[in-house]
Amino acid sequence: MILCCKEEFRNQQRQLICSGCLCAGKSKRRGVVDHAKFFKALGQRVKKLRKERGHSQEDMIAFGFSARHWQQIEAGRPITMTTLLRICDAFKVRIAMVVRGTDKTIYHD
Repeated sequence: MILCCKEEFRNQQRQLICSGCLCAGKSKRRGVVDHAKFFKALGQRVKKLRKERGHSQEDMIAFGFSARHWQQIEAGRPITMTTLLRICDAFKVRIAMVVRGTDKTIYHD
């Protein structure tokens, strides 16, 4: 199937935009990742880390996050790699600790 230049450009643009975050857009290929499940699991992990450290969502303002942004992170909204690094810095943990295991149910067959 040949795509018109305009459609091909839109597809490339979507991929470029998504490559700047931890999301790759919607794909219809077999074995693809369910991004929504990944970010939901990531949000739950971040919430758990916050609570283990005795912080409220409002406390996260001291780490440079707005309360609204933090709520969105914990709700499972897609985040950028920069945001993930900021979260790791705030909790003084490695990325692996935050993301380990969050991919268990995200693959479609």
